[in-house]
Amino acid sequence: MPPELSFYDNQFSSLYIHEDKLFLMSESRLEDAAEPKLYSVTLQALEHKMRDTSFPLPYQKYHIYNLDLLRKKMADKGDDYEGLEAMVIEGDDVYLTVETATPSVNCYLLKGHLNYTDVVMDPEIMMPMKKPVDAKGAHIYNAGFEALGFLDNKLYSFFEYNSFPQENYVKMIPTESFARGGEYHPVFMDRIPYRVTDITATGPNEFTAINYFYKGGGKDAIYRVPAKESSADRLIKDSTGTYHSYCRLVDISFNGSIFTWKTLWELPEEYWGYNWEGLAAYKDGYFIINDKYTPATPYVSTLLYLSKDE
Repeated sequence: MPPELSFYDNQFSSLYIHEDKLFLMSESRLEDAAEPKLYSVTLQALEHKMRDTSFPLPYQKYHIYNLDLLRKKMADKGDDYEGLEAMVIEGDDVYLTVETATPSVNCYLLKGHLNYTDVVMDPEIMMPMKKPVDAKGAHIYNAGFEALGFLDNKLYSFFEYNSFPQENYVKMIPTESFARGGEYHPVFMDRIPYRVTDITATGPNEFTAINYFYKGGGKDAIYRVPAKESSADRLIKDSTGTYHSYCRLVDISFNGSIFTWKTLWELPEEYWGYNWEGLAAYKDGYFIINDKYTPATPYVSTLLYLSKDE
């Protein structure tokens, strides 16, 4: 990608295809004085780039307005904004999820309007989404609603962590409810290991999701699975029992009452160390992007196209 797009501190956290453009959402970490923004690249230009890697990829930037006002409203409610995590664009409507600091009770779903040159968030729409907690009532470290999908005029918001021993849920939000301030309903989801970091619609009742595991310990160890779950544990350890990062795509299906999943495709090992955060289905494959973290420095954001035929 061009230097402005590959710059690691964009920290891209979601992809979405809308009107023949691929939109890339920056995490927009206002607390680090980052500019709130989206970028777009036409699919035609991306096709050209895939045929000719020397082609200088054109792009457009969209400033996001009013996010600072919404951040202050969150702080007034005791919730600490930490960045944007997921995006859906339908018509001229833009929906964004906000992750908050671990102690915060709520994450948020926002709604705005996409113009030709910018995005204007509605400062009156800020729907709180209460974080699920573990059996002891504690929040999961550094986890938010990382994935957002759209099916049949409803938004589906997926929490990053879906391995609670109790029930796991997806939040279903009818878009017409925003006229009433927004409301959500819980939908059961089968327990799934590791992280869910982005999703993309692939059918009438189907999504593909990034299912990512980061090898780190400390508080990140919450994403490790018990050894008794041998199939999931085996995928994230080497022959010596040492943890390594891992990434796959999973198919998530909805039958009207519950989401179920199955493994779709495992990324090549050379890409396991990238922190993949954005996914968009296109033709017979997927665009996928990392935030900033790569196996080695200097960090850089990388956009790949994964073809099902290869």
